[in-house]
Amino acid sequence: MFSIGDFMIYSAHGICKVDDICEKTVSGITKTYYVLHPIDSIGHLTISSPVDNDKVAMLELMSKEEANELLESFQYPGVKWIENPNFRYRQYNDIVNTGNRKEIAKVVKTLMQKKLDAELHGKKLYESDRKLLEHIQHVLFKELAISLETTVEKVHDIVIQFVKQSTKKRMPL
Repeated sequence: MFSIGDFMIYSAHGICKVDDICEKTVSGITKTYYVLHPIDSIGHLTISSPVDNDKVAMLELMSKEEANELLESFQYPGVKWIENPNFRYRQYNDIVNTGNRKEIAKVVKTLMQKKLDAELHGKKLYESDRKLLEHIQHVLFKELAISLETTVEKVHDIVIQFVKQSTKKRMPL
């Protein structure tokens, strides 16, 4: 269970801070709720979620050791590329929704690699791929930055360096 003041990953909203833990009665059922706010929200978005909510992922931020391990994982292959854009989006989005950071990092790696490949040929990623990449990079890189006590920009630079190195290894001479 989280405490007031803790940070967590909350499904699609990314990193949230626990502002309060309180009892609420909804439809005659009283439960304990987390009162959260996404740290990147513009305005005053507040989320109330039952503590026992199994419909969303509520994860602790990764430790420094886990963050370093995850960062190094960008040196290795990503997920398999799926040619059909609609099927690819569904499959990759399903991976993201699991909350498994190692698998999410593989999706980021693959999409970043495809983006670099496309740019080398004067092309762009499919819009759905670009949006998914931006969203998961934002959440994952922000969490890595917090866990490693650095900036999102430095995390991005390290990851892009790993992706470019692995792209060079794949290219025939």
